[in-house]
Amino acid sequence: MARHRFIHVRTWVFDLDNTLYPPGARLFDQIEARMNGFIRARLGLDEAAAAALRRDYWRDHGTTLTGLMTHHRVEPDGFLEEVHSIDLTGLTAEPGLRAAIAALPGRKIVYTNGSRGHARGVTAALGLAGLFDALYGVEDAGYAPKPRAEAFAAVFDADGLDPCRAAMFEDDPRNLAVPHALGMRTVLVGPGIPPAPHIHHCTEDLPGFLSQLV
Repeated sequence: MARHRFIHVRTWVFDLDNTLYPPGARLFDQIEARMNGFIRARLGLDEAAAAALRRDYWRDHGTTLTGLMTHHRVEPDGFLEEVHSIDLTGLTAEPGLRAAIAALPGRKIVYTNGSRGHARGVTAALGLAGLFDALYGVEDAGYAPKPRAEAFAAVFDADGLDPCRAAMFEDDPRNLAVPHALGMRTVLVGPGIPPAPHIHHCTEDLPGFLSQLV
């Protein structure tokens, strides 16, 4: 039982995409397709080259946006608006998840490498509107992405949370290294998860895992 390992936690930090909803929702497929379209139009690449560049920038920079800003001077707000103009009807309200998060003691926040507006739309579609004390997007970190330390510092300082009394839930193992180093309890969410020293817990069932903590 993991409950005793979270007794000290008073701020619960959740990633958004593929964390608050499962990868099977395929929402990020839409985002990736829109990123490819943006890159094709902006750089004159074909579909295969655009997809390859998107993946390379995500791997090397943490987000595709950061690569585009660094190498092509892309204006971030326009990019974020374009790639997050997606259909959310595939998401359904998750009352079990809402109840499990609501029961957690202390503050609950979302921190995503997407935009704040995207976080509002997704949480509303999941039936989680009004549940979180704050929603933070990449713009709140000055467009620096997770897993960069300065991105976490900007958001956590703005929020005022104490990392030693906080927990982070993420689907990307890279994005838990800095929280672990800061003293946070770390939880990797998703299937086929490899163990790593900076990951305290793993789960494929976020509502079920959270329900054990209260």
